[in-house]
Amino acid sequence: MFRRYTFSLTISIFFILFSLYLFFPKQPPSFLPDTVTENLIWPTVGGGITIGDAQRNEMRLGLDLQGGTRLLLKAIFPENFEGNSDSVIEGTIQVLRKRVDGAGVSESEITLQDDDKISIQLPGLSTEEARNLLGRTAMLKFCEPVGIAPFDSEACDPAGEFVQAFGEVDNTIIPMSGSLLKANSYVGTDALGNPAVVFEWQGDGPEISRQVTSRLIGSRLAIFLDDEALSAPTVQATITEVGQITGLSLDRARQLVIQLNSGSLPVDLQILSEQSVDATLGQDSVAQSLLAGQLGLLLVCLFMILYYGFMGAVSVVALLAYAAITLAVFKLIPITLTLAGIGAFVLSVGMAVDANILIFERMKEELRRGRSFVSSLDIGFGRAWPSIRDSNATTLITCIILYSLGGGISLPGMGAFSAPLVQGFAITLAIGVLISMYTAVFFTKSMLFFLGKIKFVRKITGEEL
Repeated sequence: MFRRYTFSLTISIFFILFSLYLFFPKQPPSFLPDTVTENLIWPTVGGGITIGDAQRNEMRLGLDLQGGTRLLLKAIFPENFEGNSDSVIEGTIQVLRKRVDGAGVSESEITLQDDDKISIQLPGLSTEEARNLLGRTAMLKFCEPVGIAPFDSEACDPAGEFVQAFGEVDNTIIPMSGSLLKANSYVGTDALGNPAVVFEWQGDGPEISRQVTSRLIGSRLAIFLDDEALSAPTVQATITEVGQITGLSLDRARQLVIQLNSGSLPVDLQILSEQSVDATLGQDSVAQSLLAGQLGLLLVCLFMILYYGFMGAVSVVALLAYAAITLAVFKLIPITLTLAGIGAFVLSVGMAVDANILIFERMKEELRRGRSFVSSLDIGFGRAWPSIRDSNATTLITCIILYSLGGGISLPGMGAFSAPLVQGFAITLAIGVLISMYTAVFFTKSMLFFLGKIKFVRKITGEEL
């Protein structure tokens, strides 16, 4: 038994120390808004940690805390459109989600309003960045000089200098466009070391590219995105498998890669409204939430110490360990922190305290019966465990249901709904519940066992009763 508790306590202490090291970043302003860090006494030691390719040095904040952009978009269908508008809207939402995910925007929210309007919330992006990312159809066209084109086609530019390039496969005329690209484009460099978008053809793309570039050797092949000229390089050799787009800034190249890999939008989108959420609101929210959390934690600690004495002090240490491990896990996954997530964290703190109360009450009953401290510890934990297990299990089941429904539900006549904030609440609460079970069952029990071996501690505990 001693060896088992020694191993459990050692592992728990390691997790706590690692969590504290991971939790405190080197630069507080990168973790919290300036108005918060100015009022905090920050440790001068510690630092962030790099795991794999990810820098775990910041806590991600959602739209309500960090600020960002809200957009309301409307799908513009052609005048003679006769297809299924619902499927087109669904495809549009999927493309938008791919673009948002590709840009690394966490805790975004994309919902359908009415039949043709899409509401989007993007934390951490300015209105211009959001407009460039989502407002473009991203229809990529490859165009050739009008005098060389063997097929009659529409002009690509207002001056009529370039027209859409075509190739022929099995007696079928196919335009050379972004629909023939694989979804694996990436940002590379050209011969001069400048940013370039590298793409690869698929399907009939290699043959179409071979036909077009072979007749354009020594001439220019213009590349347009939504009628915007990106570049018009001179073709030096026949291109079949891989090509590149040059003349772009690094940010523009990254944005183009996201748009190409997510595909073009099935319909044009009109921006009906755009709203920038000021980050100052986020700073106030974080500061108030931190203050509320600190006061709540202080009151809980005072209650546990005043009511349970020595065992209450042990529970306070376990509670602080729980908070450190939980916040470190939030950064390690990472979890985007929203007001809903803060609420879930506070709720899980209450559940962690509830588990300790159940354990201590069972221990007190056994101590009243004259059992030793260590014996009361084992029996008390054994009697409290079914209640802790069942209550946490029902909470986890609720979290699973909330997460599933938050991922999207379609109601007849009302369209599709999704609630990432609900999903964030469910994930945060589930993580908190699992960690609270660990700290209650392993850390608290192991610490009480070792302290129970001390004669002075046993004397204090007996006097309390």
